[in-house]
Amino acid sequence: MATWADLEREAPEIAAEGRRLLYARGDGKALLATVRGDDLPRIHPINIEIVEGHLYAFLLRSPKRVDLARDGRYALHGHQDPAAPDEFLVRGRARLVTDEAERGRAAGGWPFTVDDSYVLFELAIESALLGSRAADEWPPRYTSWVASGL
Repeated sequence: MATWADLEREAPEIAAEGRRLLYARGDGKALLATVRGDDLPRIHPINIEIVEGHLYAFLLRSPKRVDLARDGRYALHGHQDPAAPDEFLVRGRARLVTDEAERGRAAGGWPFTVDDSYVLFELAIESALLGSRAADEWPPRYTSWVASGL
């Protein structure tokens, strides 16, 4: 698995545009898809942050938190703006963060107050996909990246 810093180093254009799209509404926001065994995927709106080269999500007790703790597989998609419908997606596995120093670094830049009821996950990245197009253009032009060693 790779970190956000790996994506920035190996595919800087995808990472820069992905960051722009994830932060297009101010704070980092995205849609998180999780799975539970052989069951259907679930979609959840979440806050995310990129801190010191890592993609993080603090989650309260919820189905998405349970899914990530049990299985770890995820897909994260930035919200789309109909006037500029570029799209950004990363896929990978979530890692539960238990190190207090890492948790503190992540919480320091978070857009809301994080207390002990939140659990921190790092979203390790297997692949990234960027789709670019104007509002009246079809199909999008896709650029992809796969983490080294996969």
